[in-house]
Amino acid sequence: MPDALELLKTRRSVKPVEMTGPGPAEADLNTLLTVASRVPDHGKLAPWRFIVFAGEGRRAAGDKIAAVFQASRPDATADQIAFERQRFERAPLVVAVVSRAAPHVKIPEWEQQLSAGAACMNLVTASHAMGYVASWLTEWPAYDRAAMTALGLAEHERVAGFVYIGKAVKPPEDRERPKLDAVVTYYREAGR
Repeated sequence: MPDALELLKTRRSVKPVEMTGPGPAEADLNTLLTVASRVPDHGKLAPWRFIVFAGEGRRAAGDKIAAVFQASRPDATADQIAFERQRFERAPLVVAVVSRAAPHVKIPEWEQQLSAGAACMNLVTASHAMGYVASWLTEWPAYDRAAMTALGLAEHERVAGFVYIGKAVKPPEDRERPKLDAVVTYYREAGR
């Protein structure tokens, strides 16, 4: 167990622009997605799914994102459109974790959304455990219905996160974390 705790204590997010290849090979990707699927899931609904953007698929998805961006921003510059076209090429692999939360007789939608968030976190942690770096981002395409539709999401689906995965260009630097006394409240005695 100490190794698992050390792993969790050393996880860092790395910006996609600070990633390089190689990305996960198919066997590693299957392991990552298997681990991402092992999350709390009240009702066994699997209220999430994954879209994998790899290889040339990253550019194809970028073309769709750039088209949506350009259509909604007629004043966009050529550089801005080029950035959107290359959005998913900033890392060797990008996985969209899609929340499929929907009304259910017994399971609240917010619990289903939390399960999708847990899938994102498991994917990030598993990437770290396998020697990759990752970054869980949303960015504007996760909130834009036209962009989500262009990427193949159904009307009731939402992007819980785009998880960028690769190798670090340089060792990740830690950032200051909150002190526990600033984020923890204890109830240890009756009436408190």
